[in-house]
Amino acid sequence: MDYTQERVATLHDYGDADPDAPTGRAAVVVPMTDREYAGLAPERVFSELERVDPAEVVVPLRAPAERVPEFRDWLAEFDVPLTVLWCDGPRVEGLLDDAGLAGERGKGRDVWLALGVAARHDYVVVHDADTTTYEARDVRKLLFPLAEGFDFAKGYYARVENDRLYGRLFRLFYEPLVDALADAHDHEVLDFLGAFRYALAGECAMTADMARGLRVQRRWGLEVGTLGEAFRLAGTDGAAQVDLGRYEHDHRAVSGPTGLSEMSEGVGAALFRAVEDAGVAVDYDALADRYLDAADRFVRAYGADAAFNDLDYDGEQERAQTRTYADAIAEPGADTRLPAWTDTSLDAGDVAAAAAADAEEAAATAGDSSDSATDGEP
Repeated sequence: MDYTQERVATLHDYGDADPDAPTGRAAVVVPMTDREYAGLAPERVFSELERVDPAEVVVPLRAPAERVPEFRDWLAEFDVPLTVLWCDGPRVEGLLDDAGLAGERGKGRDVWLALGVAARHDYVVVHDADTTTYEARDVRKLLFPLAEGFDFAKGYYARVENDRLYGRLFRLFYEPLVDALADAHDHEVLDFLGAFRYALAGECAMTADMARGLRVQRRWGLEVGTLGEAFRLAGTDGAAQVDLGRYEHDHRAVSGPTGLSEMSEGVGAALFRAVEDAGVAVDYDALADRYLDAADRFVRAYGADAAFNDLDYDGEQERAQTRTYADAIAEPGADTRLPAWTDTSLDAGDVAAAAAADAEEAAATAGDSSDSATDGEP
């Protein structure tokens, strides 16, 4: 436990912090995919949200049409003011296409759609649905800084489970990469990005104005891209981070589709986009070696920390991961971010109505298919 402050305001939990917060003026955005249907972690999350009493819970859902009806029925069992925003329906796709916003689909795009809808309330909280240690007070803790005049709040927590250190992409890629950049460039954006104790956490809160002003990564890199936008929109004095204690959720393999190595490419691109937006001219040719030197120092430090706590730790395996992540150090390429809602012709109310109509049509189609199957029985 500590009480030190970072470059951004840092709010610590010294025991059972549960501050008063304006939950009745906030929408909670919980992005989901069909693989999370009726899972233990989402069950806990939505059961806890029943105790939060937010103004609205917006669930941007990425799922095939045949899965939408049962997903909506399951979510409707929870006593929360629910809006299911099916992101893959034809009407929503048509609106995006008409607005010139068609493109890659992923978590970032889903969250961006939900932000527009959720910003009809004063505050917006965003978090994932895969956390088995989730508590209702997490929402109140994230919202508290906004009531104190901050525009943005980020959650942080320790990733220690099963006698091991997790949070590998943060510890072994993001953290040493920011350190290497800061070693080469004296710039406030790097002080800002390095101040967050778990920059890849999906838990954050923001004012409605900021939600409407965010440019959002379409797929990987959502969390880092949001930090870059927080620097642009709120600045160091307008941002805070909040201690959420202990979090446990799913872990990814390093290699393979949706593995950490693929994610590192999106995280790296989002990070480099953020620092370039702020005016930093990155020397990519020299950066990979600087990163590996910094990563070696971090591996040594994390190894000592693990030994201090009698945790399992394989330093050579972690160094091997850093060599894999080094391949992600490259210029960010074309900017495919979704623009701020304030810079589009799209209307969030139209999106919500289109998503609802798409979901109703999917439910009707599923019902027709069920009736046809029944009619065919002997």
